[in-house]
Amino acid sequence: MRRACIDIGSNTTRLLVADCAGEGLAEVHQERAFTRIGRDVVIEGEISAAKISEVVTVVCDQLERARGLGAGQVHAVATAAIRHAPNGRALVEAVEDACGLEINVLSGEQEARLAFLGAARTLGHVPGGSLAVVDVGGGSSELVVGTAPDTIAWSTSFAVGSGELSDRCLHSDPPSEQELADARASLVEALEGVEPPPAAEAVAVGGSATSLRAVAGSRLDGEAFRRALALLGSDRAAELARQFGLDAERVRLLPAGLLILQAASELLRAPLQIGRGGVREGVLLEAGS
Repeated sequence: MRRACIDIGSNTTRLLVADCAGEGLAEVHQERAFTRIGRDVVIEGEISAAKISEVVTVVCDQLERARGLGAGQVHAVATAAIRHAPNGRALVEAVEDACGLEINVLSGEQEARLAFLGAARTLGHVPGGSLAVVDVGGGSSELVVGTAPDTIAWSTSFAVGSGELSDRCLHSDPPSEQELADARASLVEALEGVEPPPAAEAVAVGGSATSLRAVAGSRLDGEAFRRALALLGSDRAAELARQFGLDAERVRLLPAGLLILQAASELLRAPLQIGRGGVREGVLLEAGS
């Protein structure tokens, strides 16, 4: 069956359309818009009326595209920025009023479970032991350890994401050494007391991880993180975006995303493999089970 998922995140609003059969899915279409809801929440304390209007337009357009591509079911989820914003419900109701699409605002625990499911079932092989999944979003990040394809043993969600950390700490383009040090200190504080169990393999998902593949390759270890951070600090985002074929907005967020992924890798004491699927894939796979 052809299904679609619209994911209203803190940095982007994304559409995935896929053919789902049994335990697998085949991507038909994917797109994104940098709606940056999380920036409103960090700077203004809530989602502005203008931002709500922008997101409504994007979601209605994506819904129309999904239906035009033959999606029989369209699922919609929202993540950290919406669940943290005092007026997050206003955005949900505005979308529902405009195009009749019901939105499920995910808890951190639900987001972690769906990220694990999407990553584990699209991995392409069976891990030789426990699997760790790191999902860096715009307004929060999740760490999950379990057994593929869908058994979770441990998880946590913390309110630090690439957009949130960028908006709070990394104001220069490229970020300064002091800004990077401030961001690292913020991460140390956010992750204090977090002790994930050991895993045989670790996978990174989310927009930061996917984009880092172009900059650092598909395996993120200590050397890859150092090399990528030096590169991201070497020039302005617009120039690096042209060089690597990425969105300039994403490149502005990549230093923060990289620092979160690096911190997670150090906690897990393992390199990170960049995965093929995350929350959206998890939504569609769960809908078919």
